Amino acid sequence: MNRDALLIDLALQGGGSHGAFTWGVLDRLLEEPWLRIDGISGTSAGAMNAAVLVHGYLDGGAAGARAALETFWWKVSRAALFSPFQRGPLDVLLGRWTLDHSPLFVAMDMMARVVSPYELNPMGANPLQSILAETVDFSRLGESTIKLFVTATNVRTGRGRVFRNSDVTPDVLLASACLPTMFQAVEIDGEPYWDGGYSGNPTITPLVRDCASEDTILVQINPVERPGTPRSARDILDRLNEVSFNAVLLKELRMIALLRKMARPAEDEGARWAAMRIHRVASDAMLDLGYSSKLNAEWAFLTMLRDEGRKAADAFLAAHDEDLGRRSSFDLDALLEGV
Repeated sequence: MNRDALLIDLALQGGGSHGAFTWGVLDRLLEEPWLRIDGISGTSAGAMNAAVLVHGYLDGGAAGARAALETFWWKVSRAALFSPFQRGPLDVLLGRWTLDHSPLFVAMDMMARVVSPYELNPMGANPLQSILAETVDFSRLGESTIKLFVTATNVRTGRGRVFRNSDVTPDVLLASACLPTMFQAVEIDGEPYWDGGYSGNPTITPLVRDCASEDTILVQINPVERPGTPRSARDILDRLNEVSFNAVLLKELRMIALLRKMARPAEDEGARWAAMRIHRVASDAMLDLGYSSKLNAEWAFLTMLRDEGRKAADAFLAAHDEDLGRRSSFDLDALLEGV
């Protein structure tokens, strides 16, 4: 079906290797010529997907963006061949993607609670730095017509900082993905930064203020709802991470829902927030994946997640392509229940 061109924004969550799900979603959306990307806000792996997409789009359009994303994730998987975190034989045999039974992961997970990354990794090495430098021409991101927004959390102030196209560097992306129990804080302009998920996963504000699009597609890889009550120490920590990394995003979405219910002048900034149409691409498949699998970068796992992302995006388009440009397909009012 031919559709008039529609400007959209993308909001991409972080989540380690689970970001390959977002790769699949983007791969499918980029096949739709009527969807024109105005801006992308990303955090952690979402920020890396965003920067790689913007880079690939510069010269190759949608096809170039798709190719760049595949190249990036392929390089991540190649680097992981030398990672000490590997699935155990039984997990491989049973087709489980978890690293919960990997002796080195278990040891690292326990040490991270009592030993600083400044002691465990005194050189601050991160294999993603060279991968990003090889994959993205950061000097050209400012040339893109796609607005790029990357969130990192200032350690000193606790506030999020949003970096835009020309300000994005490999260090900015590493800062956006810097889990403080695993990596040293990344210093930018004399300030230390941690993972952007603590202050915006991802941040919606710049998409509202700086972009012309009124449709934002949120690609969510951290489940908001999970059935049952976690009982084991590992499950409790997994769920705690999910809740904390969704908290700021849910606050922004609730603000949009509240502003829709309030009278406002037509030119008030609140009207701009209230006019935003929110859509979400997610998958129940992510419910089956625990925290440790976010460190699993086997190519088979990454491509499985990519395929799940493509399926989720395909289902979204089949169900909601008529909503895009007309109405929100994500029930924001449900977020106000109990508030």
